[in-house]
Amino acid sequence: MQKVYFDSAATTQLRPEVIEKMTTVLREDYGNPSSTHGFGRSAKNHIEQARKNIAKYLGVKASEIIFTSGGTEADNLALNSAVRDLGVRRIITSKIEHHAVLHTVQEIQLHTDIDVCYVDIESNGVVDYKHLEKLLEDSSAKTLVSLMHVNNEVGTILDIERVGALCKSHEALFHSDMVQSIGHLDVNLNQLEVDFTAVSAHKFHGPKGVGFAYIKKNSGLKPLIYGGEQERGYRGGTEGVHNIVGMDEALRLAYEHMDEEKLYVSNLKQYFVDQLKTQIAGVKFNANCCDLEHSTYTLINVCLPISQEKAGILLFQLDIKGIACSKGSACQSGSGKGSHVLAEILSDEDMQKPSVRFSFSKYNTKEEVDYVIEVLKEFVEN
Repeated sequence: MQKVYFDSAATTQLRPEVIEKMTTVLREDYGNPSSTHGFGRSAKNHIEQARKNIAKYLGVKASEIIFTSGGTEADNLALNSAVRDLGVRRIITSKIEHHAVLHTVQEIQLHTDIDVCYVDIESNGVVDYKHLEKLLEDSSAKTLVSLMHVNNEVGTILDIERVGALCKSHEALFHSDMVQSIGHLDVNLNQLEVDFTAVSAHKFHGPKGVGFAYIKKNSGLKPLIYGGEQERGYRGGTEGVHNIVGMDEALRLAYEHMDEEKLYVSNLKQYFVDQLKTQIAGVKFNANCCDLEHSTYTLINVCLPISQEKAGILLFQLDIKGIACSKGSACQSGSGKGSHVLAEILSDEDMQKPSVRFSFSKYNTKEEVDYVIEVLKEFVEN
């Protein structure tokens, strides 16, 4: 049976170079980075060099990079601490954010008197920027805007420069979950009016369980996890040196090969889109996902012309054929709930049909696309 992995938006395959770097550190640099002896200093040097490297890729200061367990922790750090420490009394977000943001905001609202506003979303998955501006104008309360850079389900790209400028002009803080963009798009945070971001290594061929928060200098943010003085006091706990080194190597390679890999994956996505249009009558592309100019090149989200009865076994049948894909984000798989993102942008009729996310990487091929199209066509037509 052929095996095809089209679920890179959920997690990516580790690059061989990353594995090699990580295993070397695990084998040779096992000291606690907080220890003052040679073993500890060697481990600490790895961490600080990785911090400097990552900061350089993103155009920021090393002191503004705080290592975390991943994007979810980084989102929690920014949102919770902004309310607790920075006097934020109002959060503006959207209903198509990742649950790391949505559920955190809901929990904050449950335990505080903070005001939460949701910006309107167009049918193509794009933020209504005029409504965002109106929301910013409506209140003088200290405000935090939290909008993701690239949507993890439908691939919509936020006009992050426009949002940053709006936030600055209204003296609002701006937090952006960049889990699906860092490592795939050439992002220079120094050129953006962003105060806080969240990044996860396993989205760009790095290890799971590690990421980082970008926290703009002198923000006033305080720790979410207390303990030792690791991570400049922002996050207590012994750092996973091998994971941090692996993330650094993965991001280095992502930036080094970004142009060529973006071109390759973009062509693969366009080929997939063309084949779907040609081979499967009635297929629909959710949001702007088939438009390479207005969506990320790394994924598509398609609504298939299948009855409700067949829809229930679609992913099961694809899995039997060795095809890995997703009905939404991996974080909500198995929850029994439909996509909260698609619920905001699709008609009631299309919500009754199955929508599937296929996401790609440098390791995929056109032959794999052909195989998936063949399997989908047979399932739809029979």
